Amino acid sequence: MSEFLDFLKHKYAYVAIGKFKSGRFAEAQKLYEEAVSTYTKGFKGAYLLQKPGTDEGIAVIIWEKVDDMQDNQTEAYKAILQEMSPLFATAPDTSFYEVCSEIGIEQ
Repeated sequence: MSEFLDFLKHKYAYVAIGKFKSGRFAEAQKLYEEAVSTYTKGFKGAYLLQKPGTDEGIAVIIWEKVDDMQDNQTEAYKAILQEMSPLFATAPDTSFYEVCSEIGIEQ
């Protein structure tokens, strides 16, 4: 029965949509990858999307539970975000979403 209940649990996605200052996306990408590499408990995956030919992007980070993101905000993570902050043209729009469907290709 517990396997069935585990199947019914939904993951959560933290989504940030933002625009970086001109020419700063690559630098922001490097910092994003550093920040994500600090995650442990409850972390299920991350994506960084870039609108072609622009400095606009969408970050999607998948968590087992919403609280897991808070639990992963270490000093190292906070320092990386502090370094990334001045790269934004405007503050990103952020939200949490429940992952309702997950469709993948098995390797």
